[in-house]
Amino acid sequence: MKPLDLEDRLDLHELAARYGDIIDDRDWQALDRVFTEDAVFEVIDLVCMEGLAEIKRYMHDEGRHPLAHLITNIHVVQDADDIRLRSRGVFPISAPGGGPGHRVFHGSYYDRVVKTPAGWRIKERIFSAARLPGGSPGS
Repeated sequence: MKPLDLEDRLDLHELAARYGDIIDDRDWQALDRVFTEDAVFEVIDLVCMEGLAEIKRYMHDEGRHPLAHLITNIHVVQDADDIRLRSRGVFPISAPGGGPGHRVFHGSYYDRVVKTPAGWRIKERIFSAARLPGGSPGS
């Protein structure tokens, strides 16, 4: 696998940020600009979604509470076999219906990415509220 060039690295940072914008805008149909058709998205100890259609359905059904994703600490990691992204997310979550109270949730995203004809996409995503040993799944 040839080393990533600067344009690819910038595109991968954009991919990480795009997810937060899509979720915050509740533009579930735009998730195809983030995930492959056969993507797997696991939220540890909560849910494992298989395929883009299931990810969209889950986000539509469960992603209705007010959010503001702040995606930070984006790392692009390349080895002989694949390319991974690691990033942190902070989500101030408002009370449903605009009522009083809110909380701040944070965790880590661990992604395996592939370059498709349409651009970089996430093939596998794991979200964990705790940092995983080794910094990524499978390492």
